[in-house]
Amino acid sequence: MREAGRIVAQVLELMQDWIRPGITTGALDRIAEEWILRQGATPSFKGYPSHSTHSFPSTICASVNAELVHGIPGARALEAGDIITVDVGACYKGFHGDAARTFAVGAVSSEARALLTVTADALEAGMSQAVAGQQMGDISHAIQQYVETCGYHVTREYTGHGIGRQLHEDPQVLNYGQRGQGLRLQSGMTLAIEPMVLIGTPHTVVAEDHWTVYSANGQLTAHFENTIAITDGEPEVLTRL
Repeated sequence: MREAGRIVAQVLELMQDWIRPGITTGALDRIAEEWILRQGATPSFKGYPSHSTHSFPSTICASVNAELVHGIPGARALEAGDIITVDVGACYKGFHGDAARTFAVGAVSSEARALLTVTADALEAGMSQAVAGQQMGDISHAIQQYVETCGYHVTREYTGHGIGRQLHEDPQVLNYGQRGQGLRLQSGMTLAIEPMVLIGTPHTVVAEDHWTVYSANGQLTAHFENTIAITDGEPEVLTRL
């Protein structure tokens, strides 16, 4: 899983280098897929779930502005002032890594910058509680408390998850909850922790493509995610170079 996580982190670093006004989300998808394949891995998202009439068609989720998660890459060209979330997974020798970052495209508004900062910090708050002996609710509560104290909302409809030989495994990792409740964390567990933050509402709608999730009020959204391993001390972040 460390190698799968390293590959995912490298893709996100590549995205940072390539994201600029004028590039299409489809081009970003091709760059990501080529890198993953060159590392001897396969894209976790492409064709997921298998045997579905609506399997995800791409390597990355590319979600722009009010698109919270699961945006399908295509011909859309990014514009200065946009924000884009790239969510990517890679499978290496049977193990998955999964991470997301929201990037600024050129100069962005102060509202967008603040949203990105809060969401990134919420991920850090959640990960700080991911220690053996803590409970799942400690992660969830830390994320919710931080985000809501800053005046934003977390989605109730989409969650983090366990990860390993399968992209999505138990347990769910909610972005809201009560401290001291839920599954007891044990050393060796691997989780994808992923705050998804919205302005003005926690509610979302799904597009006709069956995948793209929008903020119900059309306001900006952000999403940060890491795959981590629980230890007896600080968590090991597998998707950070």
